[in-house]
Amino acid sequence: MALTPRLELRQGQSLVMTPQLQQAIKLLQLSNLELAAYIEQELEKNPLLEVDERADPADKSEASDDTPTSTRETGPMEADIQLSDHAAAGAAGDDLDTDFENVYSDDLAPNRVQEAKAAQDASLEAWNSTSTSSGSGPVSDDWGIDQIGQKEISLRDHLMEQLAIAVYDPMDRMIGADLIDSVNEAGYLTASLEGVAERLGIEEDKVEDVLHLLQTFDPAGVLARDLPECLRLQLEERNRFDPAMEALLNNLELLARRKIDELTRICGVDQDDIADMIKEIQELNPKPGLAFGDEVIQPVVPDVFVREKPDGGWFIELNSDTLPKVLVNARYFAKVNKLANKKDEKTYLNECLQNANWLVKSLDQRAKTILKVATEIVKQQDGFLAHGVQHLRPLNLKTIAEAIDMHESTVSRVTSNKYIATPRGVFEMKYFFTSAIASASGGEAHSAESVRARIKSLVDAENPTAILSDDKLVLLLREDGVDIARRTVAKYREALRIPSSVQRRRQKRASA
Repeated sequence: MALTPRLELRQGQSLVMTPQLQQAIKLLQLSNLELAAYIEQELEKNPLLEVDERADPADKSEASDDTPTSTRETGPMEADIQLSDHAAAGAAGDDLDTDFENVYSDDLAPNRVQEAKAAQDASLEAWNSTSTSSGSGPVSDDWGIDQIGQKEISLRDHLMEQLAIAVYDPMDRMIGADLIDSVNEAGYLTASLEGVAERLGIEEDKVEDVLHLLQTFDPAGVLARDLPECLRLQLEERNRFDPAMEALLNNLELLARRKIDELTRICGVDQDDIADMIKEIQELNPKPGLAFGDEVIQPVVPDVFVREKPDGGWFIELNSDTLPKVLVNARYFAKVNKLANKKDEKTYLNECLQNANWLVKSLDQRAKTILKVATEIVKQQDGFLAHGVQHLRPLNLKTIAEAIDMHESTVSRVTSNKYIATPRGVFEMKYFFTSAIASASGGEAHSAESVRARIKSLVDAENPTAILSDDKLVLLLREDGVDIARRTVAKYREALRIPSSVQRRRQKRASA
C-alpha cells in the first residue's frame, strides 16, 4: 500500500480550555490574600483597570466626569435563609424556605438596606463576642493601630544582639553567627559541629567553645542540640543541676512512660524528692525559641459572615473587605482609542478592554458562587450553628453540588482556603464536610467530627478511678446511637492527642 498525502475532514467534539476559562477557574480557588496579589499584578499590566477607592456607594452620584465607569462592579452580596425551627436540628436542610438574593450596592432599595441593617444590629452584640475555632476570646472593637501587624523581634536578631556585645574576636563572631543561623524556630541547633567546622575550615574544638558561650545567652536553653541538653541548660541557670537531676534527664523516656518507681531507684532519691524533681522539669520550657516572633502573624479574614436573624434563620453576607472593587475605565479607553492610529495600537487596546471586562465578570461570578455555596452549607448545617458540634451533620461535596446545580470540582475549589465566620467561631468551609458514621438505631448517620467531639467530652468527664478504655468508649457511643468500631475510636482518640487509658491512669495517679 502506497503512502501518499491526502486531506480528510472529520467532525468531533472536545472541551477547549480558553485562557478566559482558565482565569475564571484560577480565581475561584484563590484565597482572599492570593486574590489581592493577583489583582495587583493585573492592575500593573492592564492600563484600563482601576481600583474603586470610594468608600461609600453614595459618592458615585457626586463623581466628576473623569470618574472611571465600569460595565460591572463586584459589590457586597448577601442572602437570607428562613428556617422553620432551630430545634429541628436533625431535620435541618429539609423543607427549608430559602430566599436567595444577590444585591449590589448600586441597586439596594432603601427598605432593603434598612431590613439588612436591622438584622445585623439585632445580632451585633452576639457577633462581637464570636470567638475563633481555636478558642480565642471575644473580638474587641477597641483595636489600636499598634495592635495590627505588629513586628516582633525574631530569635535570630535577639541572639545576634547578644553576640555583638559578648564576643569581640572576629573569628568567634563569625562562628557564632554561623551557629545562630542554624537555629530553628524552637531554639535548637540543627547543624552538627563537625559540619560547621568543615564549612568554616577551623577546628571542631573551637566551634564547641563558641557554642558553650552562646548557650549562656537568653533565653535559657537556646542552641541546645537535644531536649535533655535544653533542660540541662535551664537547670544550670537556676543552679538546680545535680547528679540526681542528671540521672533523671538521662532517662526522660522513663518519665514519659510514668515509670516513677524505676526513676526513684536510678536517681537514688525517695518518692517526695522525685516528685519535686518532676515538678521542676515540668516548669521548664522545652522550646525556648517559640517565645520570639519570626514574622508578622496575619489573622484569618473570613470570606463570609453568618449572623442569626431575630425571626429565626440566618443572614449570610460576603465580606466586602475581601472583594476587590475593580473598575474598567471606559472613558480612558475611548479617549486613547481616538488617538491610536496604528493597527497594533488598536489591537492592544481592544485586548486590554476584553481582558479587563472578563476579569471583572470573573470576579463577579466568583463572589456569586462563594455566596451560593456558603448559603447551601448553612442550610445543611443549621443544627451545628444552633446547637453546636454535636449536631454537625455528615456532608460531602456531591450533596452541595447537586443542591446548587454545580460540579463537585467547582464546590471543591470554592471551599478551598475560604473561611466562614459564624456565631460559633471562624471555620474553614471544608470543616463542614465530614464523613458519615452509621447510626446504631438505623436513624440518620452521625458526623465524624461530632463523634470525635463526643469522645473528647467522655474522656474529659471520666472518673479518675474509672478510666475509660477504648472498648468502654465503644459501648458508651453505641448507647448514644453511634455504630462505631474499636479501631475507629482508637484512631479518633489518637487524632485528638488523647493518651491511651493506661497512660491516662498513670498521669492521674501522678497528679493525685
